[in-house]
Amino acid sequence: MNRKRRPKIAIAILTISAVLSVFAGFIAPYKPNFMNEYAIGTAPSLGHIFGTDNLGRDLFSMILYGGRASLTIGIASAVIGTLIAAVYGTLSGMANKHVDRLMMKATDLFMSIPALLLVIVLEAIWGEASYTSLSLVIGITSWMQMSKVIRSEVIRLRKSEFVIAAEMYGGSFWYILRRHLFPNYFSSIMFMAVSNVGSAIIVESTLSFMGLGLPISEISWGSLMSLSQDALLSDQWWMIIIPGLILISVLVSITEIGEYIRGRNTSKGSNI
Repeated sequence: MNRKRRPKIAIAILTISAVLSVFAGFIAPYKPNFMNEYAIGTAPSLGHIFGTDNLGRDLFSMILYGGRASLTIGIASAVIGTLIAAVYGTLSGMANKHVDRLMMKATDLFMSIPALLLVIVLEAIWGEASYTSLSLVIGITSWMQMSKVIRSEVIRLRKSEFVIAAEMYGGSFWYILRRHLFPNYFSSIMFMAVSNVGSAIIVESTLSFMGLGLPISEISWGSLMSLSQDALLSDQWWMIIIPGLILISVLVSITEIGEYIRGRNTSKGSNI
């Protein structure tokens, strides 16, 4: 059977983006909010390889620091959403049919609300946006679909002899989850967790584009995209094309890696 090839280019793009963002303080030639009054709205050149915006800020430096913000929020919210989905989906799968039905109806109710609207409402209740608030808000609104997948896996695994034996010997819920359930459904949800990173970056970018993201003093890829309207009016094409290409490249790379993980899991499942 032919296995899907490892997405080396996608892994390289994501790795380079992460490393550059983490070490932005050492790599970036300028601070992200440094304004050079002698280089306002300049096109890419040797002094500013990605050009500057209409305030004289270096776009290359802003992209590096912006990647740190967007990737941090994306990864943190994906972790939060995955943890909630793991606990909720497992509880639903382990519960009796009445409790399971009630929990799934509650999940369907949450899923019927547009995710972006829910994020905006919760962020408005929280107050000023920050790394923590955005990560939590996006995380607690992105677990529903994954919990359904985990529930299905748990229901399937409950029929396994090793889970039945653990229950008969008095194994607690957390013991069964840690020793038997989680190791068996971990790989099957990894691609969804990876995909959630990309989804979280899109949500953060959307909020920043709408002016509801991080404060103006904090640079993110989303806030860079929010400058596109001014860039269009001033004919600063580099302010649109360069951040857009980088954001799209990272999102496509995350999707490719997620698809590869799902393909590996599917091939393993077919060989069981």
